Amino acid sequence: MPGWLEIVLRSSAGIIVVLFGAKLFVRKAIGELSYFEFIVAAAVAIIVGIGSVAISIPPGHVAIALFLWVFIPYIIGSLSVKSKTFRNVIGGKGIPIIKDGKVLEDNIRKGRYTTDELLSKLRTKDVFRVADVEFAVLEPNGAVNVLLKKDYQPLTPKDMQIQVAPIKQPETVIMDGKILDEPLATIGFNRRWLEHELDKIGVAIENVYIGQIDSYGELTIDVFDDQIEIPEPVEKPLLFASIKKCQADLEVFSMQTDSEQAKNMYQRCAKEMDEVMKKLKPLLR
Repeated sequence: MPGWLEIVLRSSAGIIVVLFGAKLFVRKAIGELSYFEFIVAAAVAIIVGIGSVAISIPPGHVAIALFLWVFIPYIIGSLSVKSKTFRNVIGGKGIPIIKDGKVLEDNIRKGRYTTDELLSKLRTKDVFRVADVEFAVLEPNGAVNVLLKKDYQPLTPKDMQIQVAPIKQPETVIMDGKILDEPLATIGFNRRWLEHELDKIGVAIENVYIGQIDSYGELTIDVFDDQIEIPEPVEKPLLFASIKKCQADLEVFSMQTDSEQAKNMYQRCAKEMDEVMKKLKPLLR
C-alpha cells in the first residue's frame, strides 16, 4: 500500500474515533475542563496525530492506545458521577479563599496561587477590593467564583419591589428567509398569521434574516439589509394606552354624574381598572 494512502486511511480512522470518543464525555468549554480531562484530551490528540503519520507503528497498537485512553477515562467519569468521594479524589473540590472580606492565606498557598493571581482573578469578576467579598472559592478547574457582600451586589427589580414580566425563551420562526413551521406551530401560530404580521411592517419573508416570537406573541425580526429601519412593535403600548384612557373616562364620569349611586359605581370601576393597570404595566410597557 502506498504510504500516502495509508496516512489517509489512518487519519480518517483517527478522526472518526475522536468524533465518537468525544461523545462519551460531557460537553464542556476548554476552560471548564478539569486538569485530568484536559490531559486525556491532549493525550488522545497526540496519539491520533502520531498514529496518523508514523507508519512504522502498527495500526493495532494505535487502536489499543486510543481505546484505553478513551474507555478508561469514560469509566472514571461514570464513577465520578455516582460517587462524590471518588469525584473529590479525581477532580478535587472547591477551596474557600476569601471569607467575610478576609483572605485565607493557608488555602491560597494550598491552591498554589499567588496574591497577584488572586487579585487578577477578582478583577475578571469586576471586584477590585477584597473587603467587598463575602465569600470566594477556588474551583477545581482553577476558576474563582465570588459572592459579593449584600451592600455591593447590584440592585434587582425584586430589591426595589418592582414587578416585572416573566421572560421565557423566544421561538425562532424565520431563519435565512425561510419559515420554520414546527416552532411556529408550537406556540400556536400559522403561516397566515406570520405573513399578516410581516405585511403590517412592510417586509417580505425572503428579506428576513431571523425572526422570533416571544411568549407574549410579539414578533421581532432582523433583515439582511441593515439600512432598512424596522418599526418597533406598538400593540402593547396601544393596549396599555387604551386601558389607561378607559380608567380616566371612568373618573370623569364619576365627577360629571349627579347620581350618588352612579358616582360610587364609576369610582369603584375606576379603582379596579387602576389595579388592572398596575398588574399589566410590567407586561405591556
